[in-house]
Amino acid sequence: MTDKTRAILLGYPNNPTGAIMSKEQIKAIGDWAVKHDIMIISDELYAHLTYGGKKHTMFTAFPEFKDRTVVLNGFSKAYAMTGLRLGYFTAPAAFVQAANLLHQNVVLCANITAQYGAIAALKYCENDMLAMVAEYEKRRQIMIDGFKKIGLPLYEPEGAFYVFPCIKQTGLTSMEFVEKLLTEEEVLVIPGSSFGASGEGFIRCSYAYSEDNLREALTRLDRFIRKYTK
Repeated sequence: MTDKTRAILLGYPNNPTGAIMSKEQIKAIGDWAVKHDIMIISDELYAHLTYGGKKHTMFTAFPEFKDRTVVLNGFSKAYAMTGLRLGYFTAPAAFVQAANLLHQNVVLCANITAQYGAIAALKYCENDMLAMVAEYEKRRQIMIDGFKKIGLPLYEPEGAFYVFPCIKQTGLTSMEFVEKLLTEEEVLVIPGSSFGASGEGFIRCSYAYSEDNLREALTRLDRFIRKYTK
């Protein structure tokens, strides 16, 4: 917190780690924002994708935070509408008005296909979304078990659809690891360094693929890790 701080930006459930925040943690952060009179900008794109009985809590679930919270969300993840690029936000009226001024002069309206797709998603696709989350939970466990077997430490994700294992034992940088893995085993992951300096030594792996593909990727990763572990 400095005299220039005006807002805190958070993204939970988190990409790339899959971490979520408890209701108690959300409350503590909100109280801190009230104490320092700053805004909360909360990116909640993965809000519907939580596992193990855990539930996402919005900052706006607490009435005392509503007048200082901007919530960002969209249809890309929960409703598998990635290519249609349709998002939305909620915020205090003054912020919505300011955003509209920018939007009208910078961005055209969302395309009709995306708008009708979003309407259909909200009206008819709740069960499909829940079925998808249940499938992701199975794939999540495949990834957790697979990386434990390989011997790569990782935080067990409770949200989103990524795992973020540590690859420091190989002695490779994140980018070296990614490039060699792609060349030698034809498996593509994302270097942790793409998410900032604290991500160096990690890789992000998505489990939004079939179980067969995930198991094959883990087999190839195991072979690769054995080759490079010092």
